[in-house]
Amino acid sequence: MDDDDYDVRQWDVREDCEVRQILDRIADKWSLLVIALLDCQSLRFTQLRREIDGVSQRMLSVTLRQLERDGLVTRTVHPVVPPRVDYALTPLGRTLHQTIKSLVTWTEEHTSEIAAARAAYDARRATMES
Repeated sequence: MDDDDYDVRQWDVREDCEVRQILDRIADKWSLLVIALLDCQSLRFTQLRREIDGVSQRMLSVTLRQLERDGLVTRTVHPVVPPRVDYALTPLGRTLHQTIKSLVTWTEEHTSEIAAARAAYDARRATMES
């Protein structure tokens, strides 16, 4: 699709729209981090939890379950004691990883500009509130 053919209004903004639901899921901060961490490797739940600063056990469980439901992550249970569960990206999940990598790269390249914009905004707000 050419940029000239792109129309943001093609996205249905209703809450029950499939595109919106999928975007809500994959753009979630925990989902982005899980997908990034599972690039080229499978990880156990405890490894993911240790790597993702601030995620609760419940939130990680919910995120992994949703990503599995969407076909982005596979869950493999190994019949050992104690049980061992590994998570990995599916082929579909791996296609999404490149897009996430581009987003992270963009963020890294523009961090100083965003920091400057935030500081300028905060200064303007402080002046207005004085």
